[in-house]
Amino acid sequence: MQDRLVFLIGSPRSGSTLLSRILGTHPEIFAPEEPHLITPIAHLGYYDSVETAPYDPIITRAAARALVSGLPGGEDEYLSALRAYTDAIYRGLCEAGSRHGTEDASLLLDKTPAYALSLDFLSRLYPEARYLVLTRNPIAVWSSFVDSFFDGDDRVAHEHNPLLERYVPAIARFIRTTRVPIHRVKYENLVQEPEKNTRQICSFLGVAYDSKMVDYGSATNARGKSTRGLGDPTTVAHQSRPTTASLSKWAAAATGKPARVGLYREILARLGDEDLETWGTSRAQVESELDSIDLTGKPVPRPRLTRYALERKLLVGIRRRIQPDNGLGGLVRRVRELCDVLLR
Repeated sequence: MQDRLVFLIGSPRSGSTLLSRILGTHPEIFAPEEPHLITPIAHLGYYDSVETAPYDPIITRAAARALVSGLPGGEDEYLSALRAYTDAIYRGLCEAGSRHGTEDASLLLDKTPAYALSLDFLSRLYPEARYLVLTRNPIAVWSSFVDSFFDGDDRVAHEHNPLLERYVPAIARFIRTTRVPIHRVKYENLVQEPEKNTRQICSFLGVAYDSKMVDYGSATNARGKSTRGLGDPTTVAHQSRPTTASLSKWAAAATGKPARVGLYREILARLGDEDLETWGTSRAQVESELDSIDLTGKPVPRPRLTRYALERKLLVGIRRRIQPDNGLGGLVRRVRELCDVLLR
């Protein structure tokens, strides 16, 4: 499967859904919904482990290391066994796609943002696969994350998931140190010059450029199937091609909100200069953009209320009120899990 696999690496809200839509329009690329196949395997204990589980993660980690060291082939044999499993799943995805009109596809695109936090493992498991690494202005990523999943509440969002502090160093280090086949894509360049950037990606993947790719939403692909349906229910699903409208959206969302800009600066201070440079956005550039925001202006109105917006408000309310030992028990946890599923 290594010759057929393409991993799209990027943080949540970096534009990966847009890029997967563009690529999924190509007749030779099958882009199913996020499979989340690799992440749990990376945390079985040998490479990484979970903090809480219905078993003892410390004992499991020690046992995994002892188990692998006792194999005749050691770590290589362990990786081969894991790869046999993931190959079988990926192969099944390809076969399922073929039954639904993707029989011409020679490449399988796996776009799962969580993989960015397990890149050491992924690159060991699939060193010969191809990797597309997508980056975007980090503050734009954060703003989109907060407004999409936390109803604009930056503090609750950061308590739940310090997204940039997790993803920027991980992806930057991967870019600097990896030896796997890699092609970088900047979101800003993609939306400003979609045809040029899509042609470069096609060249990297070894497929011919298809003019339908840029107009991913208005045209049906060569398999006669619309490319709508992958992720992001707030923007990409309602568009037919890349647009630059989102480039300044994060700054507009911070107008008249000094507390929000203050948190942006706090987050930026925790990111390393080298990581920001590798990511493609210097600290000076981001600080200059923050300085240009009108903190005394009138805040932009909230988006119109939709079912999705109501689901987000419910989730934020639950996250504000849930405490580990507040006695609400399993019911609140189930409601929270349901909200998480609905929003993802």
